[in-house]
Formats: sequence, structure tokens, C-alpha cells
Amino acid sequence: MTESLLRVLHARGERITVGALPWVAPVYRAMAAVAEVIEFPFAHGGLQWSARRAMARQLRGRFQRAIVCPNSLKSALLPFWAGIPERLGYHGEARYGLLTQRLPNPDKHARPPMVAWYGALAGSGVPADAQPRMEVSEVACDDAMRAQGVQTKHYFVLVPGAEYGPAKRWPPAHFVSLAQQLVAHYQMPVLLLGSGKDADVCAQIASSVNAAHPGTCHDLAGRTSLQDAIALVAKARAMVSNDSGLMHVAAALAVPQVAIFGSSSPLHTPPLSPLAQVVWLKYEASYQPPLDCAPCFARECPLGHTRCLGDISAEMVLARLDA
Repeated sequence: MTESLLRVLHARGERITVGALPWVAPVYRAMAAVAEVIEFPFAHGGLQWSARRAMARQLRGRFQRAIVCPNSLKSALLPFWAGIPERLGYHGEARYGLLTQRLPNPDKHARPPMVAWYGALAGSGVPADAQPRMEVSEVACDDAMRAQGVQTKHYFVLVPGAEYGPAKRWPPAHFVSLAQQLVAHYQMPVLLLGSGKDADVCAQIASSVNAAHPGTCHDLAGRTSLQDAIALVAKARAMVSNDSGLMHVAAALAVPQVAIFGSSSPLHTPPLSPLAQVVWLKYEASYQPPLDCAPCFARECPLGHTRCLGDISAEMVLARLDA
């Protein structure tokens, strides 16, 4: 969702280096506007003062301006210690002195579209519906398919996970039903992608699908690098996912997709692509009783029923894929 911001800066003639944690660095390597990616050797959580100071010393004198996308205090420390003259970001966690220019934090209840939220850091801003773009070479796609033993160029990708929590995850039984219908209807196999955290649920889905249609569901959760996962998404016939990181990857790669929303909102983090369709019961006027509790943005359903996801059927998703 930062890609549109980077593209605007690149169009102005700026050379862009992105500092990123290793788990997200491959995303930026697939963006044409990015000239260089520096992987930060920081673990998740904690200030890690010595590691940040050491990295800051390496970067001192290299950059004129830093745009700090995260809102955390620790993310603003490195540009400050590196002595970068211009340091721009949102006010965030009381980052007085660390940033030379601070934008006011948006209203927590308004939740503006994230693309526009990042885009405002470009000064003139970026439209909320600006479509992010990523590029993956044919060689990278072929290498990923070979590495993962994918022997056909015609397949669907399903992404059952969502890092934030259960209230963003469509039930596994629904993924099973959808996968079985896709295999029967289109005569194409299904690839399951996700992190190691999704391994158990993906194994459960693959086992159920393959019991009915042997050899048609390939579980790759936790077995691919992010780079390979991006390449496999790029060649998919279509993808179905929850509101997740790979959802935005598919949109940026212009892959046909259906995105399933529950506790979060497609008004805040939509898949920005003309080839994307969204299923959100909040949108469905015929759905009764109305889903007044959505979006709650909770990790787990506060009401204990998760109607927002459980009542989305595989047939609803398949109908959007058919369309």
C-alpha cells in the first residue's frame, strides 16, 4: 500500500532506497520505483538500540530525506541517528524532535484508506483509489514453480490465513468447499499459500480436498519464500484470500481475485485492482439481520459468532469468480 507513494516520488526524479525488515523486503524488490532495498537486521518488537545505532552509522551521509511510514517511535530513531536532514512522517507515537516534519495523526474512528494515508507523505498526495503495481519476471515465475514442484501453469491460489487474527479468517470448511468446487468446475488444481503459522489449517484443508479429489490440492504453506509466493500468485488463474498481505500483492500484480472481508473494512484496505471483487456482508442489502457490528477491527469476534465470515458461503465466492 506504500507503492503508490513511491511511484509518485520516483516520477519526481527521486532515487528511492527502501529500508525494510527481511520478511517484507521481497515486496519492495518487485516495485519498479525502488532502486535499492536495505534489509534491516531487527527482530520484531523491542527497541534494539545497539543494532539501530550501528545501522545508522552505516547510512550516515547517504540520504537527503527520509520518509518514515510506520507510526512507531522506534522506526523514527534510525533516520534521526543517521543524521538525515529531512525526516517526514506522521506524528505517531509522540515523535517530537525525531522528525523534522510531522503530519497530524488521522482520526482513529475515521480510518482513511491506507493508500491515501501513505500518499499524503508525498506532499501533493496520492488518490485513495490509486492502483499499486508490482512486476515479476517470467524467469522468476518459472523458477518458483520449479522449486515448488508445480507442474502446471493453470491453477488457482487460495490463501486461508490472515496475520491479524481469527476475525479476519474465512472458516477452513468454507475453503474446503470452495476448493472442491473449483477443482470440479474448472478442472484445475489449487495451491494453498501462507506462512508457517497457517500450516495446520492448510494441511487440514488439503487433506479434505484431496480425499475427494486426489492430488488436486497442493499445500505450500510455510514452504515457500515470500519471493516464490509472489511469483506463484503472479501466474495464478485467480486468487481467493482473506484481507491479508497477499491480497494486496495479487491486486498489484493485476491477478483476478476475490477478497473476503469480515472484521476489517474494504473502505480502509481494499484490494485496489479492477480485477478484484470483494465479499463483505456489510455491503449485502439482502443479508438479514443487518451486520451492524461490522467493521469492528477486532482480532476475535467480540460477540462470539463471527457471522461476518461464517455466513459467506463458498457459492457466493464462486459466483464472483465465475463473473
